[in-house]
Amino acid sequence: MQFLAKNWILVLALVLSGAMLVWPLIVRRLSPIKEIGTLNVTQLMNHENAVLLDLREPGEFKGGKLPGAVHIPMSQLGKRSEELAKLNKRPVVAYCALGRRSTMVGGALAKAGFASIYSLRGGIKAWRDAGLPIEETDAA
Repeated sequence: MQFLAKNWILVLALVLSGAMLVWPLIVRRLSPIKEIGTLNVTQLMNHENAVLLDLREPGEFKGGKLPGAVHIPMSQLGKRSEELAKLNKRPVVAYCALGRRSTMVGGALAKAGFASIYSLRGGIKAWRDAGLPIEETDAA
């Protein structure tokens, strides 16, 4: 007990650092969005007619998109959620350039009525690295 009293700052640092390590795991478990790889995305596309949602901003959209993807930039998702509402019976796979931003849209997609929400781990970069097909775009 004396050790704890004398070293309370160290104990506090230990508790806080442990909490910071566990926090991302808790958030990931509570999030409505699940991260999946390219193989799972192709399975969802082929077997469940998944909606592919490209969240990249217009400047990032050059160079192609996943085949059949709907392009709604993340910054416009709230304003354009009604466009997705008619597709909400299907699973949705959100993706961005590297997969970081797409993990943050789970709440907005759940609000739009989607029950099965996924994020492509590694984004379009992972898709390209796997040698999977890219649909050309004319966007600027």
